[in-house]
Amino acid sequence: MKYFRLKKQSDFQKLFKKGKRAHAPSLTVVYAHADKMTMGISIGKKHGKSVVRNRVKRLLREAFRATQAEMKGNYSIVLVPKVCEKYAFDTFKRHLLCIIKKENL
Repeated sequence: MKYFRLKKQSDFQKLFKKGKRAHAPSLTVVYAHADKMTMGISIGKKHGKSVVRNRVKRLLREAFRATQAEMKGNYSIVLVPKVCEKYAFDTFKRHLLCIIKKENL
């Protein structure tokens, strides 16, 4: 299933105001029902320099792509990673699957 990326700041702001939140040890997911599947990533400068932030974004996009088939409906989703020393694809994928199952997404 194809998903679209959230790019506009207004889309992020709407989702942060009206969306529901789900937490895992490595990330927070903000989501709301939508007409089509959209995903965005919000990562701050406290995660490190741009090389680290871009790597985290690549890992999160791939983890979302790998777990997207488990979702039952269409949602707008923002992934917000938590600060840690080491970021791993397996950790993001596992925690994203836990959130999907826990929240019945």
